[in-house]
Amino acid sequence: MLSLPPLHFSSLGWLAVIGGAFGIGLNKGGLTGLGILPVLLFAVVFQARESTGFILPLLIVGDIGAIIIYRRVVIWKVFWTLLPPALAGVVIGYFLMGRISESAFGPLIGWIIIALIALQFLRSALGEKLDHIFASRGFSLGMGVLTGITTMIANAAGPVANLYFLSVRLPKWNLIGTSAWLFFVINLSKVPFSADLGLTNAYSLTLALVLAPLVLTGFFTGRYIAAYLPQKIFERFLLACTAVGALRLVW
Repeated sequence: MLSLPPLHFSSLGWLAVIGGAFGIGLNKGGLTGLGILPVLLFAVVFQARESTGFILPLLIVGDIGAIIIYRRVVIWKVFWTLLPPALAGVVIGYFLMGRISESAFGPLIGWIIIALIALQFLRSALGEKLDHIFASRGFSLGMGVLTGITTMIANAAGPVANLYFLSVRLPKWNLIGTSAWLFFVINLSKVPFSADLGLTNAYSLTLALVLAPLVLTGFFTGRYIAAYLPQKIFERFLLACTAVGALRLVW
């Protein structure tokens, strides 16, 4: 008979991981800006590096639901543009883990995201004058690599990827669908690295098994809410959540 490791949390700890699992579902279901919420909640129970191994299996549960529901709205050109540099970023992030502290890495990424948000607002003010920057191959490569590194080290790649999707002006459902497939592949690619680092293990998989129904509940709740968000409000929501995520990394 399979023996699973026990899960011992305080009441506050259980509330945090339950809320985190539900938040992952909301994020994967359509409220893609909420990706930073589970990171914050799991940080109540686990150290930042340790939490990546617990969150990863739950992310994959949400990813599977997302790629099934949103398989028809993926913009494959954007997916294939971002995927190769993102996978390279995952490998870079793997080698950086243990060599760079989150206290040093987090603020750097946070300030980069804040600068990109400012650039996005500047683009809105200037119309099409900055479009050549966002359409450049260098911008796509840089955002892809940054997405991979950030997701491997801190599970905080949502703000980076969302800024890229907004920069290429993806409509709401296309953004959600493309993000779903991108992170499904990226998160699967992280599994062997996370296992090698001892972060994804029997304990984290047991917790994922317990919390998976909450991820799915959050997923369908997020999909329902997203259906009622107009494009402009969706974009503002995404930018606001991205800014909160960046500030969390800085401080």
